[in-house]
Amino acid sequence: MMSSAKPQVIIVGSGINSLVCAALLAIWGRSVLVLERNAIPGGCIRTEELFPGYTHDVFSCWYPLFLNSPAYQVLKPALEKVGLEFIHSDYSTGLVQPNSRGIALKQSILASALQFDAIAPKDGAAFRRMTQQILHDDAALIFGLLGQNPYGFGILKLLFSEWRKRGIGGLTEFFGNSLETFRRWSERELQSEFSRALIAPWTLHTGLGPDDAGSALIGKLTFAAVIAGGMPVVKGGGIRIVEALQAIIEQHGGQLLTHTQVDRIITQGHGKKRCAFGVIAAGRVYHARDAVVCNVTPQQLYGHLLNDIPDTVRQRAQSYRYGRGGMQLHFALNTPPSWCEPELRHVPLIHLTESMEQVCLSVTQANNGYLPSHPTLAIGQPTVLDASRAPEGGWILWVQMQELPGYLKGDALGEISIPADGKWNETVREAVADRVQSRLETVIPGFSSSIVGRKAYSPADLQALNCNLVGGDPYSGICSPDQFFWLRPFASSQGTQAHQTFVSNVFHIGASTHPGPGLAGTSGYLVARQLARR
Repeated sequence: MMSSAKPQVIIVGSGINSLVCAALLAIWGRSVLVLERNAIPGGCIRTEELFPGYTHDVFSCWYPLFLNSPAYQVLKPALEKVGLEFIHSDYSTGLVQPNSRGIALKQSILASALQFDAIAPKDGAAFRRMTQQILHDDAALIFGLLGQNPYGFGILKLLFSEWRKRGIGGLTEFFGNSLETFRRWSERELQSEFSRALIAPWTLHTGLGPDDAGSALIGKLTFAAVIAGGMPVVKGGGIRIVEALQAIIEQHGGQLLTHTQVDRIITQGHGKKRCAFGVIAAGRVYHARDAVVCNVTPQQLYGHLLNDIPDTVRQRAQSYRYGRGGMQLHFALNTPPSWCEPELRHVPLIHLTESMEQVCLSVTQANNGYLPSHPTLAIGQPTVLDASRAPEGGWILWVQMQELPGYLKGDALGEISIPADGKWNETVREAVADRVQSRLETVIPGFSSSIVGRKAYSPADLQALNCNLVGGDPYSGICSPDQFFWLRPFASSQGTQAHQTFVSNVFHIGASTHPGPGLAGTSGYLVARQLARR
C-alpha cells in the first residue's frame, strides 16, 4: 500500500521509462504512484502465450541498450535480488539473402573483423575503423550526449572537455559526420555490397532509412553495440522486467494501478509559477505533492492532459512527426528452422534483405504509402537463448518489419487490394503476413510445414495496444535531426525543452523525448535524478 495518502510523484503510463523512474525514486525514498490505462503494465514490453506452450514477446524482445544504460547500473542489485535474469549468446547478429547466402556474426569485435576480412579485403579494415571510432574515440561524446539532460550543465562540461581535446574544427567534423547518410558512408568505406547489406538494416531500428540524414551514425552505433554486447533476452520473457520493477516499487512503498486512465492534469497558478498538484483519472482525483511525470506523446500531453497551452507549444506539439508503421509476426514452430546457412540457427537476430539498395527502396515505398515489394525482415530467435519459451523440440520466430505505411495508398507489387479508406484491416494484415511467410520460405526450405501457429500485428493493431505508437510507429516519433538530441520532442521559448514542460513540476518522458526510443529507460532515469535532487 502507499506509504502516504498523497504521493510525492505521480507517473502517467507504465512503459519502461515510467517503471525505471518510479523504481529509482522509490529506492531513493520518494513515494510514487504509477497510473496505467491498460489492463496490464509494461507499455512496449508484453509477453503472452499466443499458442499452447509457446511464450512470445509480442513487442520488444531484446535488451542490449537497457543492460548498458545508467539506469540498469543503479538498479542491477535490486533487479537481481527479485530474480531478474538476462541470457546471452556467443552470437550477435547476421544476414541472410534470398539467394541463400548468409553470415552469422559472433559477439566479438575481433572475430567479426576477421569475418569482414573474408567478405572483402578492405571491409575488415573499415569495420575496425568504425568500431574504434564509435566505441572508443567518440564514445565519451556520443554516450555523453545520449545519457545526459541535453540542457543541463553536464552537457556544457562534456562539450568543453571535447573542445579542449578536439578543437572547434574537431567538434565541427564530428557533428558534420553525424549528419551523414548511411548510403554515402558505406559506398565510400565498404567494398562489398554484402557488407553494406549486413549493416544497412540497423538504420531502421530508430525509424530512419539508409538515405536519411543521421543514418550513418545510427547504423554504425547500433551495429557496433550489438557486435560488442550481443542481443540478450530476459529469461521467461520481457514481462519479467516489468514484474521486477513493479516489485521494487511496491517493496519501497509505491503503488501501480492499472485500468486507470488519466484524463487531465490539475494545475494552478500562471506563467512560471504554474504548477501541478494532481491528476483526474477514472473519475477520481489523485494528489501529487511534488511532481507529475508523463510517459505520453506530445499530442497527448499538450492536446489533452494539460490545458491553457501557449500557442507556440501547441503548434510545435501538433507538428511533431511520426515515422513509418511497424508490424510484428510471431511463428510457433514444431522444429528448429532449416536455414539455408546452417550456422544461422545459433543467431539471436538475423536480417533478411537482398541489398542496401533494397532497404532504401522499401523505405521509399513505405514513405509513399505503398506496401513494400520485398520488405526487410528482422528475424529473432529467442529460443536460441531461452529454450523454456517453447515445448521440447519447438521453436519461435519473432519477426519485425519497419517499412510499412501507417496509411495505405497501394501495394508495390499490385497483388494486395487496398481498402478505399486507406486503413489497415485483417485482410491486408494477413496478406502481408502471407508475403512474409513466402519470403521466409526462400531462406528456410520447408518453413511452412513446421508452423504450429502464426499471429500478426499490423500498425493499426500496435496503436490499439499502445496509444503511444501513433500510426504503428514503434519509436513514437521519427528520429530525424530536427527531432533528436536537443530538439526531441521540440524546443520552445516557453520553457518546454527535453523533459521539462512549461508547467514547473510536470515532466515529459518516454520514446518521444530525449534520447529517444530503445528501451534503455534513460529518460526515466534522468527525470528521477532531477526530482531526487529537489
